[in-house]
Amino acid sequence: MLDTTGSKNLLLLVQLRWLAIAGQFLTILLTHYLFRILLPMTAMLGVLAGLVLFNGLSMFWLRWRQRIDDVTLLAAMLLDVLCLSVQIYLSGGAANPFVSLFLLQVVLGSVLLERWSSWVVVAVTCAAFALLTVFYRPIVLPVDYPVTLFRLHIQGMWVCFALVAVLLVLFVTRINRNLRERDAHLAAMQRQAVEEDHIVRIGLLASGAAHELGTPLSSLSVILGDWRRSPRIAEDPELAEELREMQAEVQRCKAIVTGILLAAGEARGEASAATSVRSFFGRVAADWQAARGFAGLRYRDTFGPDLPIASDTVLQQALFNLFDNAVEASSEEIVVDLAREGDALTVTVADRGPGFAPAMLDAIGTPYNSTKQRRGAGLGLFLVANVMRKLGGTMTARNRPEGGAEIVLRLPLEALALTEDGDGR
Repeated sequence: MLDTTGSKNLLLLVQLRWLAIAGQFLTILLTHYLFRILLPMTAMLGVLAGLVLFNGLSMFWLRWRQRIDDVTLLAAMLLDVLCLSVQIYLSGGAANPFVSLFLLQVVLGSVLLERWSSWVVVAVTCAAFALLTVFYRPIVLPVDYPVTLFRLHIQGMWVCFALVAVLLVLFVTRINRNLRERDAHLAAMQRQAVEEDHIVRIGLLASGAAHELGTPLSSLSVILGDWRRSPRIAEDPELAEELREMQAEVQRCKAIVTGILLAAGEARGEASAATSVRSFFGRVAADWQAARGFAGLRYRDTFGPDLPIASDTVLQQALFNLFDNAVEASSEEIVVDLAREGDALTVTVADRGPGFAPAMLDAIGTPYNSTKQRRGAGLGLFLVANVMRKLGGTMTARNRPEGGAEIVLRLPLEALALTEDGDGR
């Protein structure tokens, strides 16, 4: 996820600059023509023309550059300080009441910039103010002017105060919103890092369990195979059936251990092979239904023309977890829809259960987010969400208006594309 806080803040500066240009243009015209105070119109309007050109270029630049760093923001603000200094120099120097606009630059710098660069703005504005007390073009009032320069200064101070107050409330509020969005972005990244660390720990635990359970499960599989070939057991149909069930359960235990290892580790299993979208997802649904003995699975394929992909053991295990969660919520029926949306495929799993609680929907895909009371509950959807994230996809959940819950997996087709050697990426 790209942090666009800098570009948003620069866009706010561009908007503020448009207001400043309009305000300065109006003030110059009113001062020169309405109040009959002679100003160097050519020079002051030339500065405004330069700001208009710079603002136009800034808007064009923002269209293709999404990430704006602190140095760029500092340069833009220093340009504003320079232009304001020139305008104040041409209109009375430090005696101009609009010299207080330097404070607006300082406040914006303290909010937008890093600590070192905000102090640069402070230093530059202080130096500019000091220079304007010595170097400036004095204002010359007409001889018959009805208002004293001091009273005109007080009126200008009021206008400047009102302007600064409005701009601060308007733009600092929006800047704070951008900063809150950035903080939320950083918090999401930190939460993702914690979740990935959790996955690593699950992978280590699963790896240890695999080493511990692999040998006895293999031994049991060999022993049960030998027993099935025994004439005594072959002559007893009831005993032979029980032996077949035992073999099936052993194979299921081995598959579960393998699936946990894959889901907790890499996003692509080692056993990838060439297949197609409709074949892969149809087989996954059929295998799950056969393994669980659940007759209420309705599988609908509206994907359209088939496409070649690489089979993915981890994705299969993630779908198994998703189907298991749906069955636990709704023992009557679950509906699985395979469809295509542009360059992505979608798998929608809907059940007829009670739906998700609002708190669960807000934290969907986080570990141990479950209403089940048993130990370790809540990892199924967490592993599904992690697999989708590793493959560049998304997982969304909602409660259906007609009742029950619905989870949608959206996966780019390129994530399952075949490589030149016919294997998965």
